[in-house]
Amino acid sequence: MEFIRSRIETQLMSLTGLSLGQLDLENPKGDPGLFGPDSVSWQVHGDFSSMLIGGISALMLQALHPLALAGVWDHSNFRQDMLGRLRRTSQFISGTTFGSRKDAEWLIEKVRTIHLQVVGHAPDGRAYAASDPDLLTWVHVAEVSNFLAAHVRYRNPQLSGRDQDRYYSEIALVAERLGARNVPRSRQEVSDYLARIRPQLLCDERSREVLRLLLNAPAPSHLAKPFGALMMQAGIDLLPDWASVMLGQHQSPLRRQMIRAGVRRSAPLLRWAMRNGSVQRAHRRMGLM
Repeated sequence: MEFIRSRIETQLMSLTGLSLGQLDLENPKGDPGLFGPDSVSWQVHGDFSSMLIGGISALMLQALHPLALAGVWDHSNFRQDMLGRLRRTSQFISGTTFGSRKDAEWLIEKVRTIHLQVVGHAPDGRAYAASDPDLLTWVHVAEVSNFLAAHVRYRNPQLSGRDQDRYYSEIALVAERLGARNVPRSRQEVSDYLARIRPQLLCDERSREVLRLLLNAPAPSHLAKPFGALMMQAGIDLLPDWASVMLGQHQSPLRRQMIRAGVRRSAPLLRWAMRNGSVQRAHRRMGLM
């Protein structure tokens, strides 16, 4: 049993930013980082399954913004190394959420510096810059709205509306440190923001290519392929209906029920296996484990 548990954990860890080996989330002892263990951000970002599903859905949603996508398309090797991009994104999220204050600030400054170099023109001729405050807000909202949606669906359906708003208010700090502006801080503000930005979104060949690459991303092992396929379908299921339509992804009600049932069966196994994830290491740093 221990062999199985360790094997599963090793494969899960290979998908996370911890596999890059640049963060020590267990030190310095007692450092609460940007949020601390009593935050809703630690709750929402602490479950591997829901974060993976939310992250997949967020990437699909982000691909609908032509300027945000152009920056990634022109300045990233995601088409050749999708898992590498997922690991780097995971590192930023886990480090800013669970890391020490020093590590969180290092990651934020690192990404700010990278963003200054990401400039160019989209296929329609419009200029883009990754440091654009409005683009930063879009990327942030696409991520955190899906993280929260996945958490409520698969981890804690009883999370109160007040705590959901508290999550948005807390996590806005990271976006603002990166340079975002007018960052939504509640469910209503997020809903209003998405309604306002929808006219700017479109699904083109690049968007469809991102979707194709995600759906065909390599799994860490042959045995993990069915799980990976399930997570991808759960990510599609999590999308707002209007985004699913734009991406041409239709799932019947029965299909959605089967996907959600599959996730609910597999998630407890993953939680059982994951003993050294970001939240567990951060709890050890705070003397809570």
